[in-house]
Amino acid sequence: MTLEAPIRFPCSGCGAQMVFDAESQQLKCTYCGNLAPIEIPEGYEEPMEYELDFTDESDESLKDWGTEQQVIKCENCGAETLIPAQQTAAMCAFCGSPKVLPQGSDDSIRPESLIPFHISKDRANELFLKWKKKKWFVPNAFKKQQTNSNVTGIYIPFWTFDAQTESDYSAEVGVYHYRTETRTRTVDGKTETYTEQVRYTVWHSTSGNYERFFNDILIPASSQHDKKLIERFHDFNLKDLYPYKPEFLSGFTAERYNVHLRDGWDIAKARIDDGLESDIRSNIGGDEIRNLSINTDYYDQTYKHILLPLWNATYAFKNKTYHYMVNGETGSISGKVPRSGWKITSFVLLCLIITVGIILYFS
Repeated sequence: MTLEAPIRFPCSGCGAQMVFDAESQQLKCTYCGNLAPIEIPEGYEEPMEYELDFTDESDESLKDWGTEQQVIKCENCGAETLIPAQQTAAMCAFCGSPKVLPQGSDDSIRPESLIPFHISKDRANELFLKWKKKKWFVPNAFKKQQTNSNVTGIYIPFWTFDAQTESDYSAEVGVYHYRTETRTRTVDGKTETYTEQVRYTVWHSTSGNYERFFNDILIPASSQHDKKLIERFHDFNLKDLYPYKPEFLSGFTAERYNVHLRDGWDIAKARIDDGLESDIRSNIGGDEIRNLSINTDYYDQTYKHILLPLWNATYAFKNKTYHYMVNGETGSISGKVPRSGWKITSFVLLCLIITVGIILYFS
């Protein structure tokens, strides 16, 4: 016997369940089509940033999601998602497995804000069909077939981090110089004298101070997905964040984060350090840099926990399953497709023929 999902947001007209509608950006009745706006708190301008405190994950006041949530865990792939209490899941939103196990109440920081879905499920399917036709080196049969995808709307958890940095650095800088040298060589038994430009490097020490503010370093807080797929989404507009309200989740699944706050900060800090090194190297200049040493202090670190919309999808081609995702805000796609061996081979051979032809021509 399948349990019906509880009506959390009843329609004022007929009492049926209302879910968030991406096209109207309102709650929409699944029965009569009635629309109801989602009220945003008066005076809201931007989400709150929290001072970076790793004890926040044990602060009960930061765990109220607005509706009672329960965690379900897939025993096939291990994914953990949040659904309203009393609701049961028919299948895992990630791998399609029907084996999901209740895990009890949620025990994680609630989201501070989110970007609601702007791309509908039908639109996500349309965009995928157009996207796959533009892919290179895929079988013609795949391009032509009307691929049926198993598509689920999921709010994926992310951390964002801000930090003011101040770095002291020192290094040795090498600058290229050139001098003309006279040399000799033997050609057809005769000795010739010629000149040649020879490069040499002059090194000098340098040091300095560099300051930079990092804003909204975006870190995925889920380890259930292919990292390469998610990291290709650089087009979320974090200026479009709405305050978290449970109405936005109605009809969708919200994933619980499993990359904890401290781990998220460690990843963000590594990105910050990489960015600082790149900036400082550019600031130092020169032709070569060696023995670079950077000592960085961090100030005013803040974070927020947000949810971003993704359509998570799988499809089958010749008994093999492939995975793709559609950005629920912009419609951009990141995914995997089958490859045509003969197309790849033909392309490689063509490149070799062209390369050999150019070599022969110039020789």
